[in-house]
Amino acid sequence: MKKLIATSVLILMLLPAIAQESKEPFRAYLINKEYKVNLRIDLYRQNITVPGQDLYGELPGYLWKQDNSFCWLITSAEVDDSGKTATLQLINDYGSEDLTATLKAENDSVYVLKQIEGSTLKVPNNGKWQKLPKTLEFRRR
Repeated sequence: MKKLIATSVLILMLLPAIAQESKEPFRAYLINKEYKVNLRIDLYRQNITVPGQDLYGELPGYLWKQDNSFCWLITSAEVDDSGKTATLQLINDYGSEDLTATLKAENDSVYVLKQIEGSTLKVPNNGKWQKLPKTLEFRRR
């Protein structure tokens, strides 16, 4: 009987944490397989650190190319009133280029990053710079 009560209490304590995940679409690990770029974000707490690059401190998130240490840092982010779209300010890790983009949650697993103004989003690819399209689709991991 004590085990049943303890298990019930534990489940009741975990329910808010499970329900909260669905209410925070901009707390995610997103992947674009075509261009092999990933997006790690938490636009609510803004406490993401770039692995191996702690110098930047806590950020709303970052975009990086798989198998490469180069990244674009999200320096500021604002989620709109609908909770479905966020405006992002990004800067490359050299500090030489920056851009403004929107990130829209299409549904629970599909997100669209759209460059609005500023520099072109590009990442290293086989020793050269690869320009990414103005609109990129990501999927939740």
